[in-house]
Amino acid sequence: MSNPPPPNHQARPHADGSAGDANYAAIGSGYANFRRPDPTIFQHILAELGSARHIINVGAGAGSYEPTDRAVTAVEPSETMRAQRPAHLPRAINAAAEQLPFDDKTFDGALASFTVHQWRDLDRGLCELRRVTRGPVVILTCDPALLRTFWLTHYAPRVIEIEAERYPTPQRIAQTLRGTTRTTILPIPRLCLDGFNEAYYARPEMLLNSAARSACSAWSFLTEGEVLAFEIALRSDLDSGAWDRTHGHLRTQATFTGSLVLIVNEPD
Repeated sequence: MSNPPPPNHQARPHADGSAGDANYAAIGSGYANFRRPDPTIFQHILAELGSARHIINVGAGAGSYEPTDRAVTAVEPSETMRAQRPAHLPRAINAAAEQLPFDDKTFDGALASFTVHQWRDLDRGLCELRRVTRGPVVILTCDPALLRTFWLTHYAPRVIEIEAERYPTPQRIAQTLRGTTRTTILPIPRLCLDGFNEAYYARPEMLLNSAARSACSAWSFLTEGEVLAFEIALRSDLDSGAWDRTHGHLRTQATFTGSLVLIVNEPD
């Protein structure tokens, strides 16, 4: 079976309104079970939002990392994701990053967590985010240059390649937002609650769980054959002890420094 075409950010939105290259109507139903806000990562985000009282959360998904101690306006184009938002969070507005229905400088701060790689027009989305925000823009994402430090590249190189194609570089984000931008690499906790791929650096067995993989959109671009080959290879190395002989020290390592970054932009 041939490889699927690379992710296409110019593709039309999916049936549930998913505006990016991944179809969350197909893969997003259990997202909230695995992509929960990790408290350590959340504290970094809150610190960067500072005193901002009215926040826009773009690509808000199921509501991870939304502060509950200040006003939040959530924006999410996928109906599947909006439906998973817990009752204590505000309902999300059906809109996309590229066309935010708000006046200039409406918000004190902005948040975008694990979403910029999904936007169909990154530059336009970032310009919109900066337009409606008078204070800090805080973006949680991955640096594609750092993805290959993770052991998954040995077992599922196509996943890493796809993620590297999709994630924009911090440099490009900074260039588009202008102003002053700084990027911080965030150490990933060993029992990270937010189940992106690197969150399982110490728990490889989790990536044999198809539901956990479905919460990481890059896997949806693999063929069935590629997924099966990954499962066979990783399961074999776990059963034989080969994974632990090479990577076993990670099981007790408190944090992993991988590709997770926090990008903070302040206007001039």
